[in-house]
Amino acid sequence: MSAGLTFYNTLARAKQPFEPLDPKHVRMYVCGPTVYDFAHIGNARPVIVFDVLFRLLQARYPRVTYARNITDVDDKIMDAAKASGEPIDAITRRTTDAYHADMAAVGALPPTIEPRATAHIAEMVRMIERLIAKGFAYAADGHVLFNVPQFKDYGRLSGRNRDEMIAGARVEVAPYKHDPADFVLWKPSTSEQPGWESPWGRGRPGWHIECSAMGERHLGVTFDIHGGGQDLVFPHHENEIAQSICAHDGAPLAGYWLHNGWLMVEGEKMSKSLGNFITVRDLLQKERGEAIRLAMLMTHYRQPIDWTAAGLAHARQTLDRLYQALRQVGDAADEPAEPPAAFAAAVGDDLNTPRALTELHALAGEAKKATAPADRRRLKAELKAAGGLLGLLGGDPEAWFKGEADDGEAAVIERLIAERTAARQRRDFTAADRIRDELKRRGIAIEDAAGRTTWRRTVS
Repeated sequence: MSAGLTFYNTLARAKQPFEPLDPKHVRMYVCGPTVYDFAHIGNARPVIVFDVLFRLLQARYPRVTYARNITDVDDKIMDAAKASGEPIDAITRRTTDAYHADMAAVGALPPTIEPRATAHIAEMVRMIERLIAKGFAYAADGHVLFNVPQFKDYGRLSGRNRDEMIAGARVEVAPYKHDPADFVLWKPSTSEQPGWESPWGRGRPGWHIECSAMGERHLGVTFDIHGGGQDLVFPHHENEIAQSICAHDGAPLAGYWLHNGWLMVEGEKMSKSLGNFITVRDLLQKERGEAIRLAMLMTHYRQPIDWTAAGLAHARQTLDRLYQALRQVGDAADEPAEPPAAFAAAVGDDLNTPRALTELHALAGEAKKATAPADRRRLKAELKAAGGLLGLLGGDPEAWFKGEADDGEAAVIERLIAERTAARQRRDFTAADRIRDELKRRGIAIEDAAGRTTWRRTVS
């Protein structure tokens, strides 16, 4: 996989060749969850997108450090604790564990580093002190605020002018602000709220300073890639850039800024009030995580995605076909391989997963027709390598098709297949056809190939 990579850089508003700061060590930061509730499918999209990027970088470079933070101090967490009566640390621990389980279920690798905001308060305080010393921040009424007019490039990432940004952000109007656009770096805490001692009194960090401090601590002043959802471009990433550049004498925070598009549900914005709010945990009760993952990858990551029941069913059907191809070459010997060049080029071209999936389907079609042992070995290896780069086809094909059947049902199906095989051997084709029809009524398709009979759930 030696071909170059290109990514759409939000900051440049163009696709650019990827040139890491250190070709021996690529560093990437992606904004992680605020842990106060179960992750919804909108939260899952950046996890899946940047997991593919993580896999791609690992395939191209000798070392990749992927940091994805946990925000475990936030007003939303405090609100959840107040509403439920559950201690804050219990909420963050429980929801972090749920997040890990749900993201693993959709095939996401764990990040290299997962910094927690509460473990990096000292780094945040030091960065705020630097900003004050350099004239980019000021203390007022127990708060510390970033002085936006002092940073002349503010708005470059989002492409908005200052008045548009103030109107769009619904900024808090406070008498202690020097300018309406100024944002909070530190705020006071009451005795009932989480807080830490600081030069400005007992308080807690603002959201934006957390990622800047954690990124610097684990990846350095400037790193290669910063990623997240499109909703974070402004104000979160805009503010990260401002405070980091000003704290570090003009050094950029990241070379490339990648953002995934919005997610809708059945053509509408997802919200609890509309009754279309879907958590990953609820979805996993009905569908396999691999199908959820594929449904996300069928749309290019920068495009908006309309999450539909039909789209998820289509993803499941697609996986049935891909696993069927893998099953047909399953008896071929395993051998290492890289994905085919056309597939690798698609993924390397700004993570063009729809085009990569077209190449994967072509591979599957070849696998279904292959008869020569060398071709079967090659196609099996290439299917697994290509699928692996997308986080797909890592399971056993037999387990995929039989996974929904409990032990008792699977035993009945295997018994019926054995009876059909015996009927065919004694040339009682009427009985064999009757058993096939019985299996079909049960939603089971059988296929005879290479001297054996396999079964799978039918594609609905």
